[in-house]
Amino acid sequence: MSTNSQQISDRYDSIAGPSTGLYKDNGSKFLAFAYPVESEEEVRKHLDALRKEYFDARHHCYAYRIGHQGQLWRANDDGEPSSTAGRPILGQILSAGLSDVLVVVVRYFGGIKLGVPGLIKAYKTATAEALAAAATVTKTAAETYEISFSYEDQGRAMKIVKDMALPIVSQSFDSICKMTVRVRLTLIPAFEKAFEWTQFKKN
Repeated sequence: MSTNSQQISDRYDSIAGPSTGLYKDNGSKFLAFAYPVESEEEVRKHLDALRKEYFDARHHCYAYRIGHQGQLWRANDDGEPSSTAGRPILGQILSAGLSDVLVVVVRYFGGIKLGVPGLIKAYKTATAEALAAAATVTKTAAETYEISFSYEDQGRAMKIVKDMALPIVSQSFDSICKMTVRVRLTLIPAFEKAFEWTQFKKN
């Protein structure tokens, strides 16, 4: 294996399913909801559902981190003072070493202002409770490739796919065969070398 492929890390931690947390302070309630997500579309769906269910709450603050290196992220204060909600939520996701995670904290105002330190503590603690309650799962980052080859080469292609244990997304066998597979990042150099006799493209 080359030095470059050894330097690639394609394993990362996420949460296995939804979980919740709760923090209370001076009458205010902070309900935290953690979800596994892989796209911003999923983030929007969870946010819309929570805003609909908890329509009478004062704030719906959130943060998310997506991708094996957390390359897609956002933190939103939803009307709270700047950096008192979204950033503390994101900070807890980072501290836990997680990605593909959304945490939304729904706040019901209790009538007493908590101040900046109080808000930061509240959003941080509620998020920590939700993440601590979640089961973690290790995921493998991968790319999707489409391979094209002749029908006569079907056996050769299938042997490579089997030997490399590549998950098959779809396949069709005709005079020109096509197969879509998932290739983990550390296997990409070996995969491209093994299939250099075919036509392949990254989807």
